[in-house]
Amino acid sequence: MPMQLKTPGPPAEVWTADTAAPDKRNAFAAMRRGLRGRCPRCGEGKLFRAFLKTRDHCAACGQDFTAHRADDLPAYLVIVIVGHIIVPMILWIETDYAPPVLLQLAIYLPVTLVAALLLIQPVKGAVVGLQWAFRMHGFDENDPDYRDDKSTPRDHDERDATG
Repeated sequence: MPMQLKTPGPPAEVWTADTAAPDKRNAFAAMRRGLRGRCPRCGEGKLFRAFLKTRDHCAACGQDFTAHRADDLPAYLVIVIVGHIIVPMILWIETDYAPPVLLQLAIYLPVTLVAALLLIQPVKGAVVGLQWAFRMHGFDENDPDYRDDKSTPRDHDERDATG
């Protein structure tokens, strides 16, 4: 039986500038900008319009922030960070000095609260910066759901709202 050669079919996908891998974004720079409350793309515009509310877009470069989904991650990270600072301090003071419980509560509770409040906004900014750097949750221009027109809601957001 003669050996038959298979002829290759048409390519599955033709390379174009649109199908090329997108430029890499510097995650550390984006997180650093977010920690400072600045736009993760340009570092100029403000990221927050209120304590934990992000702006709709950057005033300097126009980056859309409406699709970000930080959810509960900033709160979890703040709990871990504050816990790793406060718990060793509590254990050290308790073992070396053994102050009264009321004194400990009067000191540790406000210190914990203040530390958490001071960290939550920078941590949320860093999370939004990380999402931008990794093109997560609407920060990818090549995503078919990405919208350039910021006046209309995204298709998947409408589906999420209706169930």
